[in-house]
Amino acid sequence: MAVDQREKNEKYQAGFQLMQGYFAAHLRAPQAVVAPAGIEERRMGIYRDLIYNNIESFIAGGFPVLRSIFDNERWHAMVRDFVHRHQSHSPYFLQISEEFLQYLQTERGEFTESEQDPPYMLELAHYEWVELALDVSEEEFPTGLAETYTDRQVLELSPVASPLAWNLSYQFPVHHIGPAFQPVDPPQTPTFLVVYRNRADTVAFLEANAVTSHLLSLVQSQRENGAATGRELLETLAADIQHPQPEQVVEFGGDILRKLHSLDILAGFRSSI
Repeated sequence: MAVDQREKNEKYQAGFQLMQGYFAAHLRAPQAVVAPAGIEERRMGIYRDLIYNNIESFIAGGFPVLRSIFDNERWHAMVRDFVHRHQSHSPYFLQISEEFLQYLQTERGEFTESEQDPPYMLELAHYEWVELALDVSEEEFPTGLAETYTDRQVLELSPVASPLAWNLSYQFPVHHIGPAFQPVDPPQTPTFLVVYRNRADTVAFLEANAVTSHLLSLVQSQRENGAATGRELLETLAADIQHPQPEQVVEFGGDILRKLHSLDILAGFRSSI
C-alpha cells in the first residue's frame, strides 16, 4: 500500500509540475503558448495582466529616458520579448533592471527587431541602470575621515575614493539624450561621467574629462596597488599624459582632488604610511 501511495504522489507531483510549466510558459508568451486547459479565461487574463504590468512598470521606472524615446508599440514589443526569452537568475524585483540590461546586451541583438534600436541604446540603458544600482547599493560611505583638509594635506596625504563613485566613459553623451536629442553618430570626443552617491545618499553625476577620469582611476587603483600621496598620483598623471611641466599638473590637479572631495567622490585623505 505504501508503494502504491508513493507512486500516486510521484505521478501527482509530476503532473502538477507539468501544469506549472504550461502555466508559466503561457504567462511569459501568451501569443505563442496556449493557456492550460481547465482554467477560466477571465482568471488567466488577470494573471497575464498582473505579471506583465508589474514587470513593465518596474522596467519603465528604472529606464525612464529609454522609455521616453520608444513609442508604445515598440516599447511593449521589446518588454514582452524580454519576458518571453530572458531567463532571470534573481527573484527580486530590485534586480529586474539588471536582468533587463543583460537582455539588451546579450540577447536582443539576436533578433531582427533590434535593427531599429537607436545606436546609443545600450549605453543609455547602462547609464540609467547605474543610477538605480547606486541608489540601492549596500556599499557604505567610508567613515572616520575628516571633512576638511588644507591644500598641503591634499597633496601630502593619500586620497581615498568612495566605493559609491563609478568612473564611466561612453561613446555617446548619454546624460543629454532624450526625446529632443537623439544622436545618430557618436561625437569624436568620448563622454566621461562619474556617477556617485554622496554622504546624504543622493545619487548625482559629474561630467568630467579624460584627465579627471584618469586621475580618479589612479586613486581607485590604490585599493589593489597600495597607497600613494596626492602629489605622487598627480606626478604619475603628468607622466601618463606626457605633460611637459609636471608641476603645473600637480597644482591644477590639487584643485581637481579638492573638487572630487567636495562632491563626496573622494571620501577624504589619510596617511600613506
